[in-house]
Amino acid sequence: MAEARRRLFLALWPDEAVAGALDAAGLAAHHLCGGRRMRRDTLHLTLVFLGDVEASRVPGLVDALGAVEGDAFRLQLDTFGYWRHNHIVWAGCAERPAALDGLVQALRLRLAALDLSVAETGFVPHVTLLRKAAVAGALPALGPIAWPVAEFVLMESCLSDAGASYRRLAGWRLQGV
Repeated sequence: MAEARRRLFLALWPDEAVAGALDAAGLAAHHLCGGRRMRRDTLHLTLVFLGDVEASRVPGLVDALGAVEGDAFRLQLDTFGYWRHNHIVWAGCAERPAALDGLVQALRLRLAALDLSVAETGFVPHVTLLRKAAVAGALPALGPIAWPVAEFVLMESCLSDAGASYRRLAGWRLQGV
């Protein structure tokens, strides 16, 4: 019998204030673009998508990720983006903090040391706000959302007919908090 697998990803998870601001931005974008809004409780910024991982590896993964060091930083979400190929409207940042890229690199190195391969796609920091959206012209400016990032989390994605729900498995504080 095949071992149970869990669909995992590493992310930044917003606090209530940032989640509220992102939800409001999603509502404003929805008025312009239609589509399906992401639920407020699912808004996040994926750092690394691990995909299906054997359940027996999760405790070791949690231990290993505890050794990843990164600095706390402020993320300024100040732009809307649209990916035409998959009809997604997202919130992103015009300037990427070096600490964000450093954290993603440290996570990828740690995962490689654990023989967990992750796709080498170009990292575009974003929070998905709408799916199945239709953008006809330019999106308006996004009033800046200041996100003080103090931790990263390991999440499990649980898929069902009702859509995805996420379960927090572990979290780690960043330095300087």
